[in-house]
Amino acid sequence: MPEMLVSALAVPGLVWLVSGALVAGVVRGFAGFGTAMIYLPVAGQFLSPFEALTTLICMDLIGPIPNVPRALRDGDQSDLVRLGTGLVFGVPIGVYALSLVAPEVFRYGVSTIAIILLVLLISGVRYSRQLPGRMIVATGGLGGILAGSTGLPGPPVIMLYMASKHPPQVIRANSMLYLLTADFVMLGVLALFGHLVISAIGLGLVLAVPYLLGNLAGAAIFNPAREKVYRVAAYSIIAISAINGLPLFD
Repeated sequence: MPEMLVSALAVPGLVWLVSGALVAGVVRGFAGFGTAMIYLPVAGQFLSPFEALTTLICMDLIGPIPNVPRALRDGDQSDLVRLGTGLVFGVPIGVYALSLVAPEVFRYGVSTIAIILLVLLISGVRYSRQLPGRMIVATGGLGGILAGSTGLPGPPVIMLYMASKHPPQVIRANSMLYLLTADFVMLGVLALFGHLVISAIGLGLVLAVPYLLGNLAGAAIFNPAREKVYRVAAYSIIAISAINGLPLFD
């Protein structure tokens, strides 16, 4: 373990990775989502796709822990079961797809999905009826495919819930718990497929520290009454990070 930590501290771009983890933690803490959309475009500039995913999973299994009790109280448990069911089937498909593409494709995929989600969210798309169970399962499955292929399980689920009539605290809670579940599923699938990068685990543990601090800070300032202010801030950071992550700007 000490050798892994020493190697982690010598990784090129460590300052940028730490900064990305910290900002991603703040946004995740108050919005319930945004970690992968903020962190992966940064990590993709210094790490291989599976190294980036390994570090993301390691830090994301630790960072949100202080916010889980509140999320369990605020969330919709039946919806989470449906989302998790789809997730389990979707992740292996996505991981297999990622093993077939080049790193540049990975980075284009991450940034493009983040930008598309951002445009949809800002456009104010809404679903006025109650969310059907099959739609929720399918959305969780699509998120699983994206989790395995781009490290972004959140976009379909975030879009679905932000388009629904659910209040901000439910959206935040369901997004947070779904993404945490996705981390556990991803950890198992990557290990099963032989794509879990052991050498990147130390870096993930190092990044978990600023990410955890960011989560605590974000949760401390979360207030449903000021939701619009936080969404604007989160959307702005996601846009900058997604654009910066495109290989066009290397």
